[in-house]
Amino acid sequence: MTWLTDLLAEYGPDIVKSMAETGYMMLVSLLAAVLIGLPLGMTVYLTQRGGIAENRVVNLIADLYINVVRSFPFLLLVVFFIPFTRAVIGTSFGTPAATFPLCFVAVAIYARLTEQILREIQPGIPLVARALGATVPQAVFRMLLPEARSGLVYALTSAAISLLSYSTVLGVVGGGGIGDFAMRYGYQVYNDNLMYLVIVIIIVCVLAIQAVGHRTSVRLDHR
Repeated sequence: MTWLTDLLAEYGPDIVKSMAETGYMMLVSLLAAVLIGLPLGMTVYLTQRGGIAENRVVNLIADLYINVVRSFPFLLLVVFFIPFTRAVIGTSFGTPAATFPLCFVAVAIYARLTEQILREIQPGIPLVARALGATVPQAVFRMLLPEARSGLVYALTSAAISLLSYSTVLGVVGGGGIGDFAMRYGYQVYNDNLMYLVIVIIIVCVLAIQAVGHRTSVRLDHR
């Protein structure tokens, strides 16, 4: 295990820094997913044909955004967003700038997952809300979200794992992160041991996210 000790001695601080950069990108993008993606997915569900807040125009616009962003190759999306990123962030280089396009993807991914989770709710629940004369906010916060919360947590777990994968290509705009570190200091200089070590770290992170998300989802499921 001498090779492992040598790698950690030489690259340990850089690995920690790269993991912090990945953590920043994940935290900000997941926050955007919850604050924007969740309401967006809810909007698509509520405004669909036969929904309790049916609105074809709103539904079309929200659904179009989700479809376009999710179908856009992520690397090309990052490059496409460079002018907008520079206008909003003030630069197109660095971890905060790289996080900007990742947030748009996070919103689209979680919005679609939210819609799918809500579609799995028993159709009788929205009908009951209508029959009781509940307003849309009342139906959402008292009936739909409590029923869907377990699935929404599990969906957020899946989104987090997908975003971790997406974050590995953000090195093209200097985003850094653990995946970019593996490519630059492992693959590109033929340091296979370092690359394998980072891959193991990423796998452990994914397993940890999956375990926490699954346990939380099970605890929230009272059906």
